[in-house]
Amino acid sequence: MMWPMMDLARQAQDYWIDASQRSILFLDALRRRGNIHFDHAARTAPNVLSFSFELVADGRTFERPVNYGLVRIVPPAGVAVDDCKRPFIVFDPRAGHGPGIGGMKQDSEIGVALKAGHPCYFVGFLPDPVPGQTVEDVCRAEAVFVEAVARLHPDADGRPCLIGNCQAGWQIMMMAATHPDTVGPLILAGAPLNYWAGVHGKNPLRYLGGLLGGTWLTTLAGDLGAGIFDGAALVANFERMNPANTLWKKGYNVYSKIDTEEERFLDFETWWGSPVLLNAAEMQFIADELFLRNKLSSGEIVFSDGTRVDLRNIRTPIVVFCSWGDDITPPQQALDWILDLYETDRELIAGGQTIVYALHQSIGHLGIFVSAKVATKEHDEFARTMDLIDVLPPGLYEAVFTEKTADMAHPELVSGDHLVRFERRRLDDIRALGGNDAADDRRFATLARLSDLNQGLYRATLGPLVTALATPQSAAALRAMDPYRLRFAAFSDRNPLMAPVAPLAAAVRAHRHPLPADNPLLGFQEAASDQITLALDAVRDVRDRATEAFFLAIYGSPQLQTLLGIDPETPAAGHGRPGRDLTREAAIAKAVADLALRMEQGGPAEAGLRALLYIGLARPRAGVDERGFAMLRHIRRQLFADRPFSLARFKALVREQYLLLLLDEDRAVAAIPALLGSDTRGRTGMLDAIRRVVAASGELSHDAERRLDHVEALFASVSGKTLSATSGMAGIAAS
Repeated sequence: MMWPMMDLARQAQDYWIDASQRSILFLDALRRRGNIHFDHAARTAPNVLSFSFELVADGRTFERPVNYGLVRIVPPAGVAVDDCKRPFIVFDPRAGHGPGIGGMKQDSEIGVALKAGHPCYFVGFLPDPVPGQTVEDVCRAEAVFVEAVARLHPDADGRPCLIGNCQAGWQIMMMAATHPDTVGPLILAGAPLNYWAGVHGKNPLRYLGGLLGGTWLTTLAGDLGAGIFDGAALVANFERMNPANTLWKKGYNVYSKIDTEEERFLDFETWWGSPVLLNAAEMQFIADELFLRNKLSSGEIVFSDGTRVDLRNIRTPIVVFCSWGDDITPPQQALDWILDLYETDRELIAGGQTIVYALHQSIGHLGIFVSAKVATKEHDEFARTMDLIDVLPPGLYEAVFTEKTADMAHPELVSGDHLVRFERRRLDDIRALGGNDAADDRRFATLARLSDLNQGLYRATLGPLVTALATPQSAAALRAMDPYRLRFAAFSDRNPLMAPVAPLAAAVRAHRHPLPADNPLLGFQEAASDQITLALDAVRDVRDRATEAFFLAIYGSPQLQTLLGIDPETPAAGHGRPGRDLTREAAIAKAVADLALRMEQGGPAEAGLRALLYIGLARPRAGVDERGFAMLRHIRRQLFADRPFSLARFKALVREQYLLLLLDEDRAVAAIPALLGSDTRGRTGMLDAIRRVVAASGELSHDAERRLDHVEALFASVSGKTLSATSGMAGIAAS
């Protein structure tokens, strides 16, 4: 009996020694974090990039200056890039934090693009805005950056691919809509473009404006900041969403694993703990035009020169990467803008738009940008298959990733560790993810009206007094006293009470003996931590349910809606699809008419692509497999070595042949022999190429086999019979 008691006493003693050591080391980690915060903020251009870079363009020198800059990423030792491959440009989000999140690790968006051989550039920003700069100015500067990269790579096989994380996603969408001829494919990672969207019981952040009575508090914060909005307020909103992580889990994870987690914690906190500043006008634009009124997806934003920001003007593929585990940008906010732009699949295809989306099942918002697992899977595969994405026919697709195995058909044609297939989807698949109904839209419209009223009251009463009293000095003092920043000062060498911590931590490290994992008191510690987490999660859930109930009840009140001019019985005005663009519609109609005239025009390349697409249409919802594209690219180099054509030309051919098939499939297929001409050897080589491409993706369906047989018969015929033209967009609608 004595020995078990003595053993238990020894284990308890060991635990308390270890816990004391961990406490001192954890306190030292907080001290180091505070010092890093101030050292980082003292730099002229702070960032957390783990790559060397060279400045290419400084936005502060532009006619309309901004605090953004373009740099070229220097490939690490052992990594070679090909200037003939399309360049990638990573745009970092300016949503409260500093720049660098897209390249904070070697396994990152920048890292995977470099490993795939693409030249890579990065658009970041300085912590202080240029006085007077606006969101519009940033859009114009980003267009200049993209044009500069394109000029540096005149021989690249495609326009630059742009990656926009979170806030940078909607920013580059605005730029691409106003400069459609400048950009290549767009990748939107965790980027919100429809701010009202969500489902009941989740996504509480979208209700925040309702608790505040609109955006008048944003105006107040800007006035108190003497024209400057503190990004720490945005970061604080993110932290309040998950109090268990903010108040306990993040710190406990470091404390409990202090011997292995400290450096990773400090690396992340260097970015997370370095809030930047925005002009008050910039933040007001974001709050009023985007968060509150959702004007981006409804086409209601108009720039100072009269240019309307219509996302339907974007003519390059758009890749949307989102996650069910993202509580900041849920899938509905990342995807429902598509439903605002296009009412039917026919409209999307007729507009020539290609949209690809990928839905992760669990990763959180920040994990979309910083997770090494996501970087080495989704981002890596997007980088490797970007040329395929760029030539996909118009329509909606979902990217489906399958782990590469030795027993799959033609694994040698899979470029990475995963096989990527782009499967056709319809707008109804987006609708099935859930979203707002008409009653929800009326609630948000009611909030927008109330916000206008409160904004007017503030500007007429309290606003002039705040503006008169606020000075740059008072604004700086308020920022320094912000609780988010104050915690860094409290746990840093600037606090005299922290002076003993560094020598104590050094002494602990010199005699550190981590506790064995089998100590039973560690189990009690973990159990206590779990209970604290559950309690904080419960508080969060109660808060979120109360927030939603308040929002639904108050802003769903027919009396309040009527008082504010919202008809409780009709859909909310000012939200939904953009208005008709007669110039755009006329251009589409003319393009369709011109397309019909090219049904019998072309040569072997057009014939081969038309035949391949015809076989692929055997299953309307079937997708495009990267193996088939890899084989097609290989054959393209073989068959057309004497007269090569660029990726841009190849993309134009694919889209034209696809639309011709949708316009009148019978007539388009019947014209294939005429396009081939009389060269028997050429026909044989093209038919062999078609067979190889079709076989690359594995076993064919019965309908696909039937279509392949029909193509073989056409290739064997001496001449083709031209069928009479049926007309117009009816074929496209049937797709």
